[in-house]
Amino acid sequence: MAAAPVAAAPTDVAVGVAILVDEPIWWFKGRRWCHMVSDISLDELHAFAAELGIPRRGFQGDHYDIPEQLRPEALALGAREVSGRELLRSLQQAGLRLSPAERRVHFGAVRYPEVPDASA
Repeated sequence: MAAAPVAAAPTDVAVGVAILVDEPIWWFKGRRWCHMVSDISLDELHAFAAELGIPRRGFQGDHYDIPEQLRPEALALGAREVSGRELLRSLQQAGLRLSPAERRVHFGAVRYPEVPDASA
């Protein structure tokens, strides 16, 4: 009698993914934005942002705000889609979360990168 086929073990597509992106729910300058963080290191976050063409000046101490139109590219490059709560929890667990007051002290006023309008 032939052996019954063994089901493949489920795989976690997020294994090794350390860049997280939440939902684009924040309106600013006429478009929606989301947060992008690393749950491993800020160096990894900066490298990923550079790959997306986001200038370092867009860094806000523990995250980048990215416009909705860059989100699909971030996901295609390997970022993992998470809820805002999961993003925050991961950032806190990694010890990378700064309070808003800490961000202001270290990074001053936020300078949002100029992103070309996708509809133009």
